Amino acid sequence: MTVHNRAAKGDIARVALMAGDPLRARWIAENFLEGAELVSDVRGMLVYTGLFEGKGVTVMGHGMGCPSMGIYSYELFGFYDVEAIVRVGSAGAYLPEVGVGDVVIARDVVSYSGYADEVGVAAPGNVLAGDGGLVAAAVAAAEGLGVRAAVRRAFCCDAFYNKYSLEENVARSMGAAVVEMEGFALYANARKLGKRALMLLTCSDSLVTGEALSAGERERSFGDMVRLGLAVAGGV
Repeated sequence: MTVHNRAAKGDIARVALMAGDPLRARWIAENFLEGAELVSDVRGMLVYTGLFEGKGVTVMGHGMGCPSMGIYSYELFGFYDVEAIVRVGSAGAYLPEVGVGDVVIARDVVSYSGYADEVGVAAPGNVLAGDGGLVAAAVAAAEGLGVRAAVRRAFCCDAFYNKYSLEENVARSMGAAVVEMEGFALYANARKLGKRALMLLTCSDSLVTGEALSAGERERSFGDMVRLGLAVAGGV
């Protein structure tokens, strides 16, 4: 147990899906896992463990921003012996070829964040890569499930209301296709602790066209991403 998580060590599976919104974590547990049990609710950050196709999987919220993701994912890796984390989240599209509703498999993440430096991880150019094996597994799973997905780079920002225009962000983030707020901390923790991590993102809106998913469309699109994440988790 930690001050942020009341689960006992055996309550957490070897592989975890993490979603920013703890209510989305509950939705995943209730709709995709068998026998899901709530194992922690400290600070309202819901954690469930159940079975997916006979394999133990934990689903947990991680909140918003690198500091929040940093705490929760570090504890899963470092204190609960989790071997792999798959983040399933939302993102804004920077490029016109990335459509609203598309799933992005984040091969790497670039950021201005100082998180990696604070935890003692070298990130040349502030770029951190996801686990190559998990990226490959996601590509294969997407093909098998018929999920429209592309391998791209993500930009991780610390400020939701930041000073950069769309054009500046695309240029300064060295080719990032989408923007999100937690992946850099996840990939940094995985590197520091010798674990595996992957980020899957559904583009919920476009910074280019202004298009955005409705509530119903978000649920359906996120369902595709969750199925993809669980397929990857099943192979860990």
